[in-house]
Amino acid sequence: MTEGSTQSKLPVIETTPLTEGKKYVKLNVGGALFHTTIQTLVNSTHAQGSMLARMFSVSPNNRKVDVLCDDEGYVLIDRDGKHFGTILNYLRDGAFRLPANKQDLQELLKEAQFYLLEDMAKQCQEVLDRESNDSRENVLDYIKFTIPVVTTPLPERFFLSIKLPVVRFSYNRHNNKYSYTEKSDNTLLCNIELFDKLSSQHHNRLYFIRDLSGRNEICCWTFYGGGKKLSEISCTSIVYATERKQTKIEFPEAKILEETLNCTLYHNNEVELPDFSSFSVYEDGAPV
Repeated sequence: MTEGSTQSKLPVIETTPLTEGKKYVKLNVGGALFHTTIQTLVNSTHAQGSMLARMFSVSPNNRKVDVLCDDEGYVLIDRDGKHFGTILNYLRDGAFRLPANKQDLQELLKEAQFYLLEDMAKQCQEVLDRESNDSRENVLDYIKFTIPVVTTPLPERFFLSIKLPVVRFSYNRHNNKYSYTEKSDNTLLCNIELFDKLSSQHHNRLYFIRDLSGRNEICCWTFYGGGKKLSEISCTSIVYATERKQTKIEFPEAKILEETLNCTLYHNNEVELPDFSSFSVYEDGAPV
């Protein structure tokens, strides 16, 4: 089809007043076919100033966009038709369903911008901005909640220099000269689970550090605050069985909770997080 023959097949739009939306138009949007009324495209409240209103204005003087048809009388719109049904629903009643998928929402935003549907584009953008902010907050919260894992011995001054109150949990099951009592493995797991629970609940007030540097202690809790060492709870002891010694790991839960509570008294909102750059420290098993 030549350009001249295409132009000759422009849709004939009468200049008589439209009545009750009975004047229909057929649209081919990127290969997807749609039927709607010129009332929807031009005179609906939400169509005012849109690209579609400019294309199908009843008055030729207001028709600011060229309109081309194919051989079957479908008006050609060179856009992806994936979201055009949503565009039509918005024009009809001002409501539309926001896609749950972020990519689809971004695509719908682009279509709304192309068709000059400012309010629809604004709603899409607000949802994307809100999701972006929520995602950023989740990332920041994750960063705050990431528990540093110390793998080489650090000097005591390092822990004393941290402005935030510190709960340091050290354990090394292999640092033992004797065999363990029957229940020691279970009680060690209880200590580990309590540390995970406390760090999950109070990571915004206390700085939790998992120390796997191989100290002499098998299982030990140390609490710091206000630039000093507040207390230390050793959870191991030597017991005497028949003709042999054994190492016993205890789980003094009440005492650990009490010292953790005392540690929160040193919380200060003006926090300087520690600098691990000069030490061998790992977070979640990955070098920092």
